[in-house]
Amino acid sequence: MTHPAAYALFAWQAGWVFTLRSLQLTTDPAGASAALAAMVAEKQKAFADGAFAAGRAAMAGARMDVVAEAALRPARRRVAANMRALRKG
Repeated sequence: MTHPAAYALFAWQAGWVFTLRSLQLTTDPAGASAALAAMVAEKQKAFADGAFAAGRAAMAGARMDVVAEAALRPARRRVAANMRALRKG
């Protein structure tokens, strides 16, 4: 993911996921609490997984771009999965 276009794609996908999830929450505020809790939990897990992966890569002496890739990989996977789920409806 060291190519700048990959970072741009990740940012674009994250923005769309945020926008679409926000729209869903405004249309069903009664069901929002469970959805919000799930969204918070998945982001915390992705962050923790990324932090541990970055730490492992850094301790192995990897280059900084490899460490950054390891840190972002869990979040990228989660965002991509959210995009697929939102497209399906």
